[in-house]
Amino acid sequence: MALGIVILAAGESSRMGKPKQILPLESGKSLLQHTVETALATSLRPVVVVVGANKAEVVPELKNLPITIVDNAFWKEGMSTSVRIGLAGLYMTESNLSGALILVCDQPYITAGLLTQMVAVWEETGKKAVACRYKEQWGVPVLVGRELLPELLALSGDQGAKPVLKKYLDDVAFVNFDEGIIDLDTPEEYQTYQGKVEE
Repeated sequence: MALGIVILAAGESSRMGKPKQILPLESGKSLLQHTVETALATSLRPVVVVVGANKAEVVPELKNLPITIVDNAFWKEGMSTSVRIGLAGLYMTESNLSGALILVCDQPYITAGLLTQMVAVWEETGKKAVACRYKEQWGVPVLVGRELLPELLALSGDQGAKPVLKKYLDDVAFVNFDEGIIDLDTPEEYQTYQGKVEE
């Protein structure tokens, strides 16, 4: 069985005012390239990237990478559509999935080590899912085992995996990811991130 990765990159970045997927990081890579290359640095396959809004600008960022790109024409209906289409993309490539690791593309501090740790915790604990904890919050990245995938495929509206995980909270393991609290949704958050990098 395979454990695949879905990267959600279909949003229109309305609060940023331009596609945040292509914002440059200190490495010279874009935010989306960083996320995809982090995923590819693990042993997890397949890797599926969901695009939608601004795809004419976003897709070139993914040139020559060994991934599957799926187009979410329904991105305006909310994040659930990207989760569903991303999982469908995994199943197109690998029908015998043991689970899926779901990432968003606006967490600049995500690392392959974190993703590998999540897999290890999932295997060691036998829990249905693994989520990341930052400060008083928890959320993405999340790893969801195969028994919960049908519930993710039934999601609707502007929600990700969190409502499903909340139903099984006693069967969710957590990994600390303090920097996960930092995501780049607004110009101010991006400027703050750039300032910290330059310090």
